[in-house]
Amino acid sequence: MTFYRQVGSIPPKRHTQHRRPDGGLYAEELVGEEGFSSDSSLLYHRGIPSSIVDARTWELPDQTLTANAPLVPRHLRLHDLEFKEADPVLGRRLVLGNADVRISYAVSTAPSPYYRNATGDECVYIERGSATVETVFGALAVGRGDYVIIPRATTHRWVPAGGEPLRTYAIEASSHIAPPSRYLSRYGQFLEHSPYCERDLRGPVEPLLAEGTDVEIYVKHRGGGTIHVVPEHPFDVVGWDGCLYPYAFNIADFEPITGRVHQPPPVHQVFAGQNFVICNFVPRKVDYHPLAVPVPYYHSNVDSDEVMFYVDGDYEARKGSGIGLGSISLHPGGHPHGPQPGAAEGSLGVEFFDETAVMVDTFRPLDLGEAGLASDDGRYAWSWSGRGPAA
Repeated sequence: MTFYRQVGSIPPKRHTQHRRPDGGLYAEELVGEEGFSSDSSLLYHRGIPSSIVDARTWELPDQTLTANAPLVPRHLRLHDLEFKEADPVLGRRLVLGNADVRISYAVSTAPSPYYRNATGDECVYIERGSATVETVFGALAVGRGDYVIIPRATTHRWVPAGGEPLRTYAIEASSHIAPPSRYLSRYGQFLEHSPYCERDLRGPVEPLLAEGTDVEIYVKHRGGGTIHVVPEHPFDVVGWDGCLYPYAFNIADFEPITGRVHQPPPVHQVFAGQNFVICNFVPRKVDYHPLAVPVPYYHSNVDSDEVMFYVDGDYEARKGSGIGLGSISLHPGGHPHGPQPGAAEGSLGVEFFDETAVMVDTFRPLDLGEAGLASDDGRYAWSWSGRGPAA
């Protein structure tokens, strides 16, 4: 995270006595990244955060990955996947992944269990619906278009609101996820050229306290999953302060960067992780040079795979490909990609694009998860030529 926040009751000075009304000490916990060398927060618990009374294995949903072979671009239709009484954690189906990042999709109406990802940070994009994300830091009300950033090892659960099902696109890192460093000063403040700033980020504003005993927490970690049973409710934090906490950012608050000629994808970047970046394409005025071609030029990103999730509007460059809302296009490194036939000519003179998409670029090849295999349309690779294998 990039700026300091204080919530609830904390002592005037860190690592000093902070007493409960009955005279006992609250338990101080440091939650910090990179040992003691990066962002952290101090949490003050009513109970002992280390306490567990039982542990058993949690069999994770299918994490199998299959190589993209033969190497072709693919169109994955996420809205064709089936979900039965799923929740936003246990109901995730793995779409794509590698050693650095895993992309899953869920459609849910039920609350998740208490959950902690000990492998890395999560960035969950809400395609549709709304929910409350309850965490040890407090609660976040989130809805359509929100990115929800949840730091590694944060105990939390998802509680979908009534109405339409909650559709979530989960980007799970093996590292931390943060704003791009080029948007930040050396002290962590957003700079003037950044397409968003601190005012756009929503963090918890008050403690979330709950009662309960023998509460189960599902923990995802390297090597699998474990269910920890804790003697007291994990939401026992009376106050905290620091620069590490969950927060939400809505895609509508991203201010697009435009130019006279077509701008490269880095201008759309919103977050970064180790060996991957997250970008978003939002409604915007497009290239205004009199001879500009507004859709992208053909390009070979030889060092990265490109994953585009189409969530709203009408994506000009993909017209005629079969791609629509709820689609993913996977353009692998080593294969040039660009607009569909006729899209470049058709875009001439267009002044505004009404499109919303979330893009993940990875710097190691992506493999297909079980949901990726199940949703592949099998035809997209031939959409530029107009014909495919004779079969």
